[in-house]
Amino acid sequence: MGQIILIQKYFPELTIEQSHQFEMLMPLFAEWNNKINLISRKDIEHFYEHHVLHSLSIAKFIQFKEGANVIDVGTGGGFPGIPLAIIFPQVNFTLVDSITKKIKVVEDIIQKLGLQNVKTLNMRAENIKLKADYIISRATAPLNELINWTNHTLQNNQVGSMPNGWITLKGGDLSEELKPFEKQVVIELISSYFSESFFETKKIVYLPYK
Repeated sequence: MGQIILIQKYFPELTIEQSHQFEMLMPLFAEWNNKINLISRKDIEHFYEHHVLHSLSIAKFIQFKEGANVIDVGTGGGFPGIPLAIIFPQVNFTLVDSITKKIKVVEDIIQKLGLQNVKTLNMRAENIKLKADYIISRATAPLNELINWTNHTLQNNQVGSMPNGWITLKGGDLSEELKPFEKQVVIELISSYFSESFFETKKIVYLPYK
């Protein structure tokens, strides 16, 4: 299936502007990836499936309310933050990474996409001074570490279809990692949203803020 068509398949309500932003995303990313190895060269062929659609699984899991503040910790090349910022233009996203060259890439892509609802921070997560309604991340760190780094940023007012908290994209066997949270954590199989085989082992892990 064609690249952007894959996104439109699962998000048929995209506006013309959103579709255009998603179309722009791959050439912008590919150009930067030739300079800075953000993802494997081979993986660029599966860019929309492995990176964009994977990020957008969060938009199937939760609807952020207008004005919500979402922090993407360890954003790397801008995932999951940039695709979600396109889908939720009325939500405020802050993309955080401690690696300066990655943040420079993200800033350039944000500017060229014309995204007005995204800011960046070049720092370690534990130094973030902002307040957030949700923390999102993609395979950045074990959940207990992510909580230790960011617990001080979360505020306890619900501004989405689910209570404020941590929403992370993970894969593989999570039994040991999630054992301390087994009575609180929600695990959603991404294969329940997307039929591609890539998502068979992928999960959304959500922990509400207490």
